Amino acid sequence: MRIPSTTTLLSGLLALAATQPASAQPLTDVEASALRASVDRQAPALTALANDVWKLAEVGFREEKSSARLQADLKAAGFRIDKGVDGMPTAFIATAGSGGPVIALLAEYDALPGLSQAAVPEQQAVPGSAAGHACGHNLLGAASVSAAIALKEWLAKSGTPGTVRLYGTPAEEGGFAKAFLARDGLFRDVDVALSWHPSDRNSASQGQMLSVINGKFHFTGVPSHAAAAPERGRSALDGVEVMNVAVNYLREHVPQEARIHYTITNGGDQPNIVPANAESFYYARHYDPAVTLDIWDRIKNAAQGAALATGTKVSVELIGGSYGTLPNYTLGKIADRYLRQTGGFSYSAQETAYAQKITASLPQGGRESGGPETVADFVEGSRTPASSDVGDVSWVTPTLQISTATWVPGTPPHSWQAASASGTSIGVKGALLAAETLALTGAELFRSPEEIAAAKAEFDKARGPNYHYRAMVGDQKPALDYTRK
Repeated sequence: MRIPSTTTLLSGLLALAATQPASAQPLTDVEASALRASVDRQAPALTALANDVWKLAEVGFREEKSSARLQADLKAAGFRIDKGVDGMPTAFIATAGSGGPVIALLAEYDALPGLSQAAVPEQQAVPGSAAGHACGHNLLGAASVSAAIALKEWLAKSGTPGTVRLYGTPAEEGGFAKAFLARDGLFRDVDVALSWHPSDRNSASQGQMLSVINGKFHFTGVPSHAAAAPERGRSALDGVEVMNVAVNYLREHVPQEARIHYTITNGGDQPNIVPANAESFYYARHYDPAVTLDIWDRIKNAAQGAALATGTKVSVELIGGSYGTLPNYTLGKIADRYLRQTGGFSYSAQETAYAQKITASLPQGGRESGGPETVADFVEGSRTPASSDVGDVSWVTPTLQISTATWVPGTPPHSWQAASASGTSIGVKGALLAAETLALTGAELFRSPEEIAAAKAEFDKARGPNYHYRAMVGDQKPALDYTRK
């Protein structure tokens, strides 16, 4: 599979300083206030949805109850629901309205394994739970649902033509559902996609994220008694460990922006048995997908060398991969305007006390910049050393991604502090701000075809002439059992 390099595709992207078309139709203050009020009326439902999904804490492709919970709210609001789309049982598409333009919102709801955490400012797992929403996807899904419902109501009341469509996308944390949806053409008729992500700050800046590829390396050896007959065994765990050594030496010889990380998901049964089976789980990342794939090939070579050195066999199970995001400044500037109009939010006295304890638990006491009350300066061309399958969506249709301060300033994603805040009123306040901003941005786009045209023109120019999207997941089916051990 050949993936085109984004180096030339992104060159000159900063020169695409989008300006608001003269015929754009921003919402009046009265209209904006009415739409915010529509979202605010949903605050109890948003809170209940976010908290329910937070408590369920289901991992990728196993979010049966979480997916059903989002669908229930959308169905009650009058959306048409398509379940189990594209061969993924927990994926769905909810649709309201008719005709064009078609504006999509993206919802996620998978939790992270091994990060169970109560909604308290001390590290404390939830009894009986092995996963936690340490990336705030419970909030992400709930806010997107609220924005979609508000836009549906606005379309009906204003008589504006158009279709609002919410994509329920499972397994963002390693399953790459959006990449499969993009590959299989499910965004083909979408004019614009709107998304957001929990964070420790409010921002509509648009930047590039890392492309990523991941997979599991299955080593097979020969079992034997580790003391009585070790010479008769061939350790699959030795294969895993020799591979890890080789890859760790590889780190010196990859571009500075590259990221490689792994975990041993199976190290054998017990020490007195030479392990017949062992497994490692690897990720490789870089901003340029062509570089990511080259690094992946070198990791696979390290696995083959390790198998040869240890007398074992190895097979590779590709889980998936995704592009880095293609920023769209036209959309970002519209969202930035509404994010600033809506403003940030403040903590209550109880929330302040909670935040102070969280801050004390963070390395170096957290960070002074950012936070719930301010909106970060709008920046073009930034780079974020993280990945998301939103990237694939952004290469098939103009896509917006904003962030709001659902976490205490300085909180890193994938931490117990993030999982904790995602189950609190602080997280809900940030989610409400996101829902309002997405709803306002969507409403303006629905009645401003010129702005959609400008976003598409920027999108086409950024991708370059004759660009053809080819998914990094290739032609494989979704790895629905990738979180099972």
